[in-house]
Amino acid sequence: MTGQALRQARTEAGMSQVEAAARLGVSQTLLSLMEKGKRSVTPAVAERAVTHLHATPEQLPVSQETRHSDDQLAADLGALGYPGYGYLRSQPRNPAEVLFDALDRSDLDARLVEALPWLPLRYSNMDWNWLTTQAKVHNRQNRLGFVVALSAKVAKKQAKRDVVKRLSQVVMTLEEARLAKTDTLCQTSWPPSQRKFAHKQRSVLAAHWKLDTRLTEENLAHVAA
Repeated sequence: MTGQALRQARTEAGMSQVEAAARLGVSQTLLSLMEKGKRSVTPAVAERAVTHLHATPEQLPVSQETRHSDDQLAADLGALGYPGYGYLRSQPRNPAEVLFDALDRSDLDARLVEALPWLPLRYSNMDWNWLTTQAKVHNRQNRLGFVVALSAKVAKKQAKRDVVKRLSQVVMTLEEARLAKTDTLCQTSWPPSQRKFAHKQRSVLAAHWKLDTRLTEENLAHVAA
């Protein structure tokens, strides 16, 4: 998180530096230095800014933690505002980190897979440079491309023009790195019969991204939420 972003979050929350410093657990002097860019915003302060000043989680630093469990991913989504897991509690994580964590799985719970397109739809300004780089390094660009393209389709139906524009740019970037090998959307352990069925039933969009999945925008519970 930059000092400018921290200052913006504080002012939008209607707090003075003294009030915000108390919420963030730092001195007013240190907060002032952070806002001016003379001191780095620490990860702990960034997390508190999301919790107490309603700063966007997109500003959170990307951690180097090991892969999270399905249960923790569900809590991460809940902390980011996903309706299906709103009853769960967790410290918010950077949405780009959560999305890559999920997409880099061989297998993922079907409800979590269904939730993934919500992340680009809600956080269209996430750190795409970091995320696309990670996807390419780990050969997950087809999965990411499909999820982002699906999100863009939903955004178009919802008349979110700015979101459509941003996500379309990401899709174009991923198009250049599209893999020829067929994959699943985090369902590698499917038996051959189930995968064959998904292959036959997949949408034009899924076929374009070489994914054996039946997921479409009509299957996304959060679209109607």
